[in-house]
Amino acid sequence: MITLPVDAHLPELVERLRGAQSLVLQAEPGAGKTTRVPPALLPLISDDKLVVVLEPRRLAARMAARRVAEEMGTRVGELVGYQVRFEDVVSAATRVKFVTEGVLTRQLAQDPNLSRVGAVVLDEFHERHLQTDVALGLLARLQRSTRRDLKLVVMSATMDAGPVARFLGDCPQMKVPGRVFPVEVEYAAKEEPAQNPRPLERQVADAVRRLLEQGLDGDVLVFLPGAAEIRAARAACTTLAQQHDLLMLPLHGDLTPEEQDQAVRPSRKRKLILSTNVAETSVTIDGVVAIIDSGLARIAGHASWSGLATLKLGRISRASATQRAGRAGRTRPGRCIRLYTRHDHDTRPEHTPPEVKRMDLSETALLLHGMGERDLAAFPWFETPDASQLQAASSLLRLLNAVTPEGVLTPTGKDMLRFPLHPRQARVLVEAVARGFRDEGCVVAALLGEVDIWASERRGLSTTTRSRKKDVHGSDVLAAWEAFETARAGNFNPRDVEALGLDPGVVSRVERVRKQLAGIARNVNPPRQGASDEDTALGMAILAGYADRVAQRRKGPAARADVPEFLLATGGTARLAPWSQVADSPLLVALDAEDRTGGKQDGVRISRASAIEPEWLLDVVPDALQDSVDVEWNAQAQRVDCFSRLRLFQLVLEETRVDHSDDPRVAETLAKAALSMGVAAFCDPEELEHLRARIGTLREIMPELGFPSLDDNALKDAMRRHCEGRRTIAELKEVSFVDTLVAELTPAQRQALEAQAPQSIRLPGGRKCTVHYVAGQPPWVESRLQDFFGMREAPRIMNGRQKLNMHLLAPNQRAVQITDDLAGFWQRHYPAIRKELMRKYPRHSWPEDPVTATPPQPGQRARSS
Repeated sequence: MITLPVDAHLPELVERLRGAQSLVLQAEPGAGKTTRVPPALLPLISDDKLVVVLEPRRLAARMAARRVAEEMGTRVGELVGYQVRFEDVVSAATRVKFVTEGVLTRQLAQDPNLSRVGAVVLDEFHERHLQTDVALGLLARLQRSTRRDLKLVVMSATMDAGPVARFLGDCPQMKVPGRVFPVEVEYAAKEEPAQNPRPLERQVADAVRRLLEQGLDGDVLVFLPGAAEIRAARAACTTLAQQHDLLMLPLHGDLTPEEQDQAVRPSRKRKLILSTNVAETSVTIDGVVAIIDSGLARIAGHASWSGLATLKLGRISRASATQRAGRAGRTRPGRCIRLYTRHDHDTRPEHTPPEVKRMDLSETALLLHGMGERDLAAFPWFETPDASQLQAASSLLRLLNAVTPEGVLTPTGKDMLRFPLHPRQARVLVEAVARGFRDEGCVVAALLGEVDIWASERRGLSTTTRSRKKDVHGSDVLAAWEAFETARAGNFNPRDVEALGLDPGVVSRVERVRKQLAGIARNVNPPRQGASDEDTALGMAILAGYADRVAQRRKGPAARADVPEFLLATGGTARLAPWSQVADSPLLVALDAEDRTGGKQDGVRISRASAIEPEWLLDVVPDALQDSVDVEWNAQAQRVDCFSRLRLFQLVLEETRVDHSDDPRVAETLAKAALSMGVAAFCDPEELEHLRARIGTLREIMPELGFPSLDDNALKDAMRRHCEGRRTIAELKEVSFVDTLVAELTPAQRQALEAQAPQSIRLPGGRKCTVHYVAGQPPWVESRLQDFFGMREAPRIMNGRQKLNMHLLAPNQRAVQITDDLAGFWQRHYPAIRKELMRKYPRHSWPEDPVTATPPQPGQRARSS
């Protein structure tokens, strides 16, 4: 067994861990941490317990287990084993077990105390996968509570060890150098043109050719983003491989273990290995002397529509680029050709953002609720997710009837938790089982986890599918289910699968998942009475997992005949993809959709759907339905309309006009519209201001009468009362708003208003004068000067407390004096004014003593005697 750099540090690591619960190890690439640290921990734990090693990928878990088994002189599955999805290679003798993240978190859910585990190693922690973060939080809490004997080692080549050590109670840290030989890094001279770039496979072929021409004497490892790019690069390099006797091999997660082993094991021929990022960490491939790095990867994310996990093409971080380059320097100096420029590399982020900040958390939330967590925000996260992420996850789980509002798992949620699926898929399967269609539900749930089972853009255009459209309820998923069942009946013969228009790789994945789910589903509660036919039952099951994705076909003038458009329950609209079989359905569930805003065809496009019947909603999600009476302003008709509506979120399923005039919201809505027009639109504005001034004067002079304020806010409140019992603007205008204001006064106030703030008075000669009221001014009257003959003092109102200002007019109706001191006017000003008026108006009577003079009668002009 060859010596690795970490070997010299193992005694110190073990000794430090004897006196501590946890340790953080930062070991550079090539140090040997993945294979040497786990078995070194065995002396720290009892003989009946395991060392469990968490790896981020299945390939890494499988290969690490095989390497450790070889070094310990045993076979895989005996002293050293591994457990990944679809494979469980362990035995009663296993002491070191390599697992993937999902396996460990589910083991924690089933056995929260980890009774058979003595130590846990979290490898490649820098990748910050969501389940690794969750596992770290669970393990740290377990150590603090009931398992103080549990040892925990967190390892990485590129992580910042300080924050992890602090999270684990300031545990010890170690740093181990790696065994990496110099790697010469070469960058692309310039960026590929954006409009017409060379295909990636051509760039790979050119780089391989350059290596061969320069005397390559070892294996080449090419990092590509996915299986499709690997196939394209393999075709582009076929001639080169034949000319130079290269063994060209793919390496990615969908290959069988035997195919993966062929790529990583030594060979007598030089190898050209075309790999995804599964070979980026943990996996050492002996013989690799050159790396070709595309700088791309399929980065884990989630579909915002369905919440399901996705792998989106993106640029790798600088840390990942360093990891990839290091693969070429494990045994001797190497080379790395990066198919991107130095500037491109230098402007990339140092690390990929952790999944806990960018992934859908509903599956994790379901797991934590199943472990007794009620408040997800209180969970000991290494890095706390955003509150909006936690809220979205909790809301979805409540909709799926998986948890109560208090965060307690429901019986349905317990059944969902049995399945290693996204909660939407799990809910579909649990509902299908409950309705008596367990096997069919397993297929449908597996299909929902795949983007598309069809081999091309011809999606669903096979003969089988076309006939189905005529015979059964429309559903893209059920069409795929029927095609899959046809393929299964033929034992998945490749020719038959292709003839059905299906993708053989996807079909194979669906079948693997189906088998796993079928094994678990046998333990789910027996079916209850439900729908009798499978199409209805499966349609209802799909609805149970996607109730918030219901969409209703748009009707009316806004609808387009050529492209079916649907209103979404969560708001907005979407168009149906041309290949969907649900085009004629008035109501459907949009299972997959993509936002094409900014593209040639803007908006949301539904790529996969399943038709539903309205009555299913009452059966499946009755709590999501809401009956309401909505009050709306009809601007065109100038009235308030009331509608009784049945809603699913923002989607109106049924609508009926009703008469609810007594609903307080009707008056409020009408008042809002009326106030936007202004209160003056509902009365004579001068009459309104006159009333406001009269009452304002009374409030000032006679406050004991208790008159209300008629300021702007009071008028708004009065308008609201004016609208009670009415629905239209026309009805408001039938009664003057001023009359309403007066009617709201008490009888005593109405009497006082007329008596103390009269609208007119009579002068001694019998002439009736209007009393003018203006806010902020004394009230006043105006009339000819002669009409005031016989009066010694100005007239008074309001029990004599308020004198009226008098506008004394000449015969031409122009004021000669404004005063409230009539006696003073007669004495001081009248003699001079009399002379002027006698000269101008000689026919009028201008007596020397106006106090004793008789004023003219109404209609009579005072003439000179």
